[in-house]
Amino acid sequence: MASDGDEEQSQDYLFKIVLIGDAAVGKSNLLARYARNEFYPNSKSTIGVEFQTQKMDIDGKAVKAQIWDTAGQERFRAVTSAYYRGAVGALLVYDISRRQTFDSVGRWLNELQAHSDMNVVTILVGNKTDLKDAREVTTAEGKALAEAQGLFFMETSALDSSNVAAAFQTVVKEIYTILSRKMHLSQDQKKHDMSSLGNGKTVILQEDASDTNSGAKRNWCCS
Repeated sequence: MASDGDEEQSQDYLFKIVLIGDAAVGKSNLLARYARNEFYPNSKSTIGVEFQTQKMDIDGKAVKAQIWDTAGQERFRAVTSAYYRGAVGALLVYDISRRQTFDSVGRWLNELQAHSDMNVVTILVGNKTDLKDAREVTTAEGKALAEAQGLFFMETSALDSSNVAAAFQTVVKEIYTILSRKMHLSQDQKKHDMSSLGNGKTVILQEDASDTNSGAKRNWCCS
């Protein structure tokens, strides 16, 4: 039987995730494939920001991922930088058939770190694996860069759907794991604080037992 605490934790979680990377690496098509199972071979460059909300079930909890598709063109970077704020996850996308998009990864990581409020769970995504004959960046190079930067890594194809859902789910599940760990640590600390009230230390505010217990049940939450 679920405890009161389990019921309280079953509320929805909302995680903001951003798609970043150079123009025309396939960010919008990755999102379209994941959110709507659609692909647009002649899609135009994103102007400004668009987003989709996807629901996932993790450990019986309802989790919402609000995925923001940011424009890759240089002239929109100043506009979209504000949308990094509050992000807890990111897909940093490059095109395996265009080395210059891979060479830009370091700059995008710097921008992400400069504009984010916290450490962001990031996966490096080598997109367009369907363009086998045009490949300019090897899988080994992608893995090596991801390991050096402490990122998850996956190669995808928005065209044939390869690993698209897995890339998004990897980020969401890792964010949830980190959040759950923090919640457990917070609850353990509350239990410790409660157990130390009667050990002779000075307590500034005297509360009755009901007030203290209700405070201990307050949810830990992230913004």
